[in-house]
Amino acid sequence: MIDVLLVDDHRLVRTGVRRILEAVPDIEVVGEAGSGEDALELTRSFRPDVVLMDLNMPGMGGLESTRRMLACVPDVKVVVLTMHESGPFPTRVLKVGARGFLNKDCSEQEILDAIRTVAAGRPYVCGAAAHALALNGTGSNDLFTHLTKREFQVLLMIAQGSTSREIAESLCVSGKTVSTFRHRLYEKLGANSDVELAHLAIRNGIVEGF
Repeated sequence: MIDVLLVDDHRLVRTGVRRILEAVPDIEVVGEAGSGEDALELTRSFRPDVVLMDLNMPGMGGLESTRRMLACVPDVKVVVLTMHESGPFPTRVLKVGARGFLNKDCSEQEILDAIRTVAAGRPYVCGAAAHALALNGTGSNDLFTHLTKREFQVLLMIAQGSTSREIAESLCVSGKTVSTFRHRLYEKLGANSDVELAHLAIRNGIVEGF
């Protein structure tokens, strides 16, 4: 069972996310917080496996709350859920130690995937944010700027170990379409296998090695 703490200053958002999480058997919501300050206190008390954290809140925001949270409970995995998927936000969030980054426009399934992935010890970054990270990263701009957003999503999922079936289900496309994207990636990035794609993504900081 994965214990999750929800942190968002909007009660309606927390209620909606709780409904999603309570519909699956392997995730349990152990608490809710409406501020960064409350999130710190509840994390110390409940020691959740994963904290789903809003970025913009009155008082202590999500960035500072994440930094302090990891300083006192280093084993907790923080997934930031925010409207900001571009600019400096993804980079800043990951630099303070968050293990996941989701846009609030993401699907219900992606929220579940992110929680399960970080709970298993692997990072999870939504496709749009990962694309922004690649374009803003050091030394990787020229390599990835010619990929479409969908191609980048497929690259990210391959590097995170997703199967063709999982990619197809997540992106709502056919297995044949996934195969087409894969071969486009091979051609554009000069790779011959999924392993080479994964190594390329790791070397350029798109995902962490595991």
